[in-house]
Amino acid sequence: MEPPQPPKPHRPRGVLLAFSGGVAAVVILIDQITKLIALNELSDGPIQLLNGLLTLVLVRNGGAAFGMGSAFTPVVVCFVLIVVAVVIRLTFKAGSVAWAITLGFVLGGAFGNLIDRFFRDPGVMRGHVVDFLQLPYWPVFNVADMSITCAVCLVILLTFTGRRLDGTREVREVREGKE
Repeated sequence: MEPPQPPKPHRPRGVLLAFSGGVAAVVILIDQITKLIALNELSDGPIQLLNGLLTLVLVRNGGAAFGMGSAFTPVVVCFVLIVVAVVIRLTFKAGSVAWAITLGFVLGGAFGNLIDRFFRDPGVMRGHVVDFLQLPYWPVFNVADMSITCAVCLVILLTFTGRRLDGTREVREVREGKE
């Protein structure tokens, strides 16, 4: 016999969509503003901050993650567009603020880099993403990349804590005295 499910929390769908859209919009805005600043301020060379812990360096990335696959940029763009479509669909199914925010981070990061792919040189669907943040022993990245990374961490946290996309919590069966 299945244990009873806790009642589904009542969250107005519009509020959750607003959370996702708002988070995505803020990420896109910060990402694009910081990329413009990087393009204007880092053309003369890198700037080291915090005793070299963070270096601001201008890199135009024609590939996917870590610059890999630069010869397949249009394929990468098509793949990201498919991911965005799936995440938008999932956003309409989100039943909690935590999931709405998480999906907003994914959308904001994906759109932030897609804007570069469509509107930066060398051309539509081949544009190079502007990266400018570098930590020691780590590839150069940007705000959109950070947003996607935060979303992955949140997905892991939500999954391990039993929070389902629809807003319900997973009920775990406790066995007494059985090994």
